[in-house]
Amino acid sequence: MYICRESVPKEMFMINVSNIKERKLGVLLPTRGILMRGNQPDNIKSILKMAERVEEAGLDSVWVGDSLTAKPRLEPLTALSAISQVTSKVRLGTAVLLAPLRHPVSLAQAATTVDLISEGRLVLGMGVGGAFNEEQRMEWKNVGVQPRHRAGRFEELLKVFKPLTRGESVTFKGKYFSVNDVSIMPVSPQPNGVPVVVAAHGRLNSDRQYRRVLLGDGSISISDFPDEYSKSLLGIDAMMEKEMKQYQGQMEKIFYMTVNLNTDPSRAREESDEFLRLYYGINIWDERWGPWGSCLETVTRMNEYFKAGADTVIVRFASFDQESNLERFLSEVVPFL
Repeated sequence: MYICRESVPKEMFMINVSNIKERKLGVLLPTRGILMRGNQPDNIKSILKMAERVEEAGLDSVWVGDSLTAKPRLEPLTALSAISQVTSKVRLGTAVLLAPLRHPVSLAQAATTVDLISEGRLVLGMGVGGAFNEEQRMEWKNVGVQPRHRAGRFEELLKVFKPLTRGESVTFKGKYFSVNDVSIMPVSPQPNGVPVVVAAHGRLNSDRQYRRVLLGDGSISISDFPDEYSKSLLGIDAMMEKEMKQYQGQMEKIFYMTVNLNTDPSRAREESDEFLRLYYGINIWDERWGPWGSCLETVTRMNEYFKAGADTVIVRFASFDQESNLERFLSEVVPFL
């Protein structure tokens, strides 16, 4: 049992019940973390146990990342299929799937299969993906994709993927993908197919990114400061109005942040730096991650993202002690959101 060592203002105990239903919390499971120090585990029981704990605590969702070779980890849809068998309520998401590495037809069939297995709990965060270093560039080239074609492939993939998951027959001719009168089974048990939230970042302030979001069901952002995140949501709204795009229901807005809740702030910073350097090869976006060590600062930062417009905040623990960070998060952060 963790005891908060920080002085928490009295007003933070005053929970606005009306906001609880609107604010959803997710946890990124360490499908990369269990492989980062070069030791392959005998099984994934630790990940399954974390997923069960997240559901037991009443949180909204669990998430997994994606990479083939640049940042080795468990294959995301396979992992989510396994996680679905030890949970029954949490949503199961990718944050984010590197969709341009894949073909839209095979991806749609894999996704709808997982969605059926999980009884309609799948949500796919998808993004263009990075090419920051040679390892990442080779990841694309080794599956026959030129890194500079990532964005174009992604946009075409979304136009094919979404209607396939709804059970529609699709004919499409593009620069990267062409399909003729194709349909798949199974289809998603969800009314509008498998939900897709598309990566967009306010720090880039890109109209192309904002327009891309309109091909999905919402947005997911990482590494933005709260004011940048707010601007990105305004940019998406403006693009929606410009394109006269109409949606059934509300587009989901997700933010993905990285913290370390070690009780020693200096150790938290050191550990997070080591973790992120192993994770990416470099500590990209250094000052954009965090906070480190403080549950109070974590509550404050998460509230800033909710205030900026997020419906859901996903937390990744930049730590080699995932279980302790999760328990501290559940006992010292969640009650004050």
